[in-house]
Amino acid sequence: MRAARFHAPHQPMVLEEVPTPEPGPDEVRVKVAAAGVCGTELHFVEGLYAPASLPTTLGHEAVGTVDAVGAEVADRSPGDRVVVDYYLFCGACRWCLAGRQNLCLRPRGVLAFAADGAFAEYLVVPARCLVTLPDDIPFESAAPLCCAGATSVHALNEADVAHGELVVVLGAGGVGLAAVAEAHRRGATVVAVSRREARRRAATVAGAAAVVDLAGLPTAVARLSGGQGADVVLEMAGVEATMRVATEVLGRRGRLVFVGYSADTLTVSPLAMVVPEQRILTSVGNTLPELAATVALAQAGQLPPVDDVLPLAEVNVALDRLRSGKPVGRLVLAP
Repeated sequence: MRAARFHAPHQPMVLEEVPTPEPGPDEVRVKVAAAGVCGTELHFVEGLYAPASLPTTLGHEAVGTVDAVGAEVADRSPGDRVVVDYYLFCGACRWCLAGRQNLCLRPRGVLAFAADGAFAEYLVVPARCLVTLPDDIPFESAAPLCCAGATSVHALNEADVAHGELVVVLGAGGVGLAAVAEAHRRGATVVAVSRREARRRAATVAGAAAVVDLAGLPTAVARLSGGQGADVVLEMAGVEATMRVATEVLGRRGRLVFVGYSADTLTVSPLAMVVPEQRILTSVGNTLPELAATVALAQAGQLPPVDDVLPLAEVNVALDRLRSGKPVGRLVLAP
């Protein structure tokens, strides 16, 4: 089969012929119909992340059809349309049993990080890591649900966003736009922050009450909160400039939730946060039920935007476009 292989940072990915994987007893082989291109792939290519081994196949947003099943798999059949949870959780550790599959202690792998990923014609995953994809959701539209959509749902759940709260979304990329739409659906007043006009327009369409650049955020929050500050700030960038403003606009009992990150660090005054009972939280990935909930939201019409669908052979073109910052929604590869 064909796969886009990552050999080293700062090098183009290479389209290669590799053996088609065979499913183990509790696994399924998925014929990949569409794979989203996330900023995580850029982190690999630019050296911020290092996969468990090289070369490897990147891509962690995968949807497709079941192609083959292992001998012990009884609940999946060839032809089933599925969404793949990229965290290949064990299902038996304390965190899996608590419903926190994203914190699994013994994962079989993580697509792209520690297992060959979705930039290929086929991939093999445990059958438990699949969610059914309804027939009325196109594959290309569904691919971003695996990360952009489900990550935003998990982050808002971690923040415990309530109706009527003021939510700031710092960064209006794929995950950010999905968060704007979902926070708006939950009844929050949303302020989105982006430097790019196209993303500002998209955030307005997604339901943001105000869309500003970073410099305009304190004024917008003060106006919409009556000077009380934001109830929730979702930090999608994790760079020094945005983190500093995030702490400045946070109100009493405000929750700062880190979703994105960089090599930058955050320095805070405990006194400044203790007195107003502010909290710093982190959010990674999603649980399996949250992925299923994201698919249900998509079926109701809440789909992350997709900018373009490209053939697998144009993976480096997709990465270059993503690096430029111009795409508003997800770029998707079609193996």
